[in-house]
Amino acid sequence: MFGRRGTAVTLGALALVVSSLMAAPASQAGTDGHEAVICTGNASSRYDPPLSLQPRRTHNHADVRYTCTTTPGHTAPATGSFDAVAPTASCLSVSGARGTETVRYADGNRSLIVIDGATTARVAGVLVVLQSGRVVEGRGEGHFVRRTVTALPRQLPTDCLTSGLRGTESAVQLEILP
Repeated sequence: MFGRRGTAVTLGALALVVSSLMAAPASQAGTDGHEAVICTGNASSRYDPPLSLQPRRTHNHADVRYTCTTTPGHTAPATGSFDAVAPTASCLSVSGARGTETVRYADGNRSLIVIDGATTARVAGVLVVLQSGRVVEGRGEGHFVRRTVTALPRQLPTDCLTSGLRGTESAVQLEILP
């Protein structure tokens, strides 16, 4: 319907809208010297079992390739490994997903992040997931995290009726706040 370029433009526009609506209040600025870490990238997710119309417990694994700004003016590649379990997930909704992500930075550091909150919305077939949590270990330890995932299914929506949706390709923005 959109084509590859139209899909990229749509996902990018949605990510910008969502991130602009979620700007951090100045009161969250830290005094411990921690700079914000902002990563943007793309993820390839897999669902086990595949998403269908019937809600069921589902595991989601995603491999993420990021470009991160770790200090002012310094960007570097990073990779993420995200795992979550949703007690009830279907092609129509995801409920109660909790998860972890390990981000490995090019400089050898890492951040272990626990995601403990999520809001899901579907806009014109595009899934937008706003996640929140904390860094529990490594770079940014103790700091609040926002994660925005904007995804299109890799398969046709009609696959929900047959084999189920096995995965998605997503745009991801990860913010470790100061």
